[in-house]
Amino acid sequence: MSLKCGIVGLPNVGKSTLFNALTKAG
Repeated sequence: MSLKCGIVGLPNVGKSTLFNALTKAG
């Protein structure tokens, strides 16, 4: 849940990249 909150707060630019990395790790 904490990670999700952090991703949402991040800018749209790094949002996609971060989301992808999380999905791969998760």
